[in-house]
Amino acid sequence: MASTYLTKTFGSAGNQKTWTHSVWLKRSKLSTFQAYFSNYTDGPNRGYFAFYDDNIYFYNQVGGSDVCEARSSSVYRDTSAWYHIVVKCDTTQATSSDRFKVYINGVEISLTFTTTPLQNADLPINDNGAHYISSEDGSSSMFDGVMAHVHFIDGTAYDASTFGQTDATTGIWKPKTAPSVTYGTNGFFLKFASAGSLGTDSSGNGNNFTLSGSGTQTQDTPSNVFATLNSVYKANSQPTFSVGNLRQAPNTTTYQNAFSTIGVTSGKWYVEMKVNGTANSANYYGVVAETEVDYLQTAGNVVGTTDKAFAIAMASGDKRSNGSNSSYGSAIANTDIFMIALDLDNAKVWFGKNGTWFASGDPASGSNPAFSGINTDYPYFFGGTAYQNGYTSVDYNFGNGYFGTTAVSSAQSPSDGIGIFEYAVPSGYKALCTKSINAQEYS
Repeated sequence: MASTYLTKTFGSAGNQKTWTHSVWLKRSKLSTFQAYFSNYTDGPNRGYFAFYDDNIYFYNQVGGSDVCEARSSSVYRDTSAWYHIVVKCDTTQATSSDRFKVYINGVEISLTFTTTPLQNADLPINDNGAHYISSEDGSSSMFDGVMAHVHFIDGTAYDASTFGQTDATTGIWKPKTAPSVTYGTNGFFLKFASAGSLGTDSSGNGNNFTLSGSGTQTQDTPSNVFATLNSVYKANSQPTFSVGNLRQAPNTTTYQNAFSTIGVTSGKWYVEMKVNGTANSANYYGVVAETEVDYLQTAGNVVGTTDKAFAIAMASGDKRSNGSNSSYGSAIANTDIFMIALDLDNAKVWFGKNGTWFASGDPASGSNPAFSGINTDYPYFFGGTAYQNGYTSVDYNFGNGYFGTTAVSSAQSPSDGIGIFEYAVPSGYKALCTKSINAQEYS
């Protein structure tokens, strides 16, 4: 969503003293100023909620004067997790600490106030100006990540438990899909349920937002987290990530390795990658054991250097492990879709492109793998090595159903029905997501 935002200008101001904002979001880019909800009428009257140096930052100004400014005491840097953020505002409260509260995943967090709102103060949020989701003002400070279940309540201050609850089985905080609330005149509920109409309000108020940019509907939700590329655990000189951390591009002449946020220790898993540009001899993509990830963090080498890493040389189609290449498939050209099937139950891995497995491989039957007898004592991650003058970028599809911002054309799903891919998923193989992993663990 880094170049995408939604906007709505209300016909009249609502209750600016008492309101609630609830959102689920998953971050991609860290250490930059990114607004996820704001009101920007003009310079002297504006308010925004943002990530600032990985703290959550709240700024509200009326008539050029600060009326409420606060920052979380903790930082939030987990790009593999969904955060549920609830802002509860009620400046009518006599006790100053009750006027502005913030909850993360159901727990009230500590705030450091620069300016505490005065009793009965009007904040700029919920006036008749333009309100933005995923931007400060429609042109800057865009939020980079994914959002779900955006609520705004006009006139009532609700606790986080109104919008979420603890799962009795897993102990994980999860959304209430239909919370019991009174939205008020300017209230709204964006579920993003329709890919063609992401700004539709489901509150019953008809407060629809207008989409700007190329927003996409993802399979990644608070109830089912899909893998992305790990922006915290990038090796060597930091490749560039974009499109919700699903696009990897090189930015220097050194080897730049990146890996999935989710690793697996058993089961059968399928991943696709679409390449954009022309490869050179330093582009290798495949699967690596956790020990290889640690090694690449410091050594600066291509994937496939040790005996617990298995990859394809994109420029030639050679397979690589333990630092040695051997003839196997064919080169991966611009716009080709590279396929990986990893079977940790039988210690095998296959590679292919554009719907065909190399060397007559058949992951479903288990025949003709690229590698067999792989060491399964470690978690394995998907990823690869980018290099300058290599591919312009590589778009990963862990089951989200997109390459970049373009939906797959054929929409094939694994046998468990979770995830969307371009090509037919081998029988028994799954998308890299928490629901499929949990089903594997508890089956």
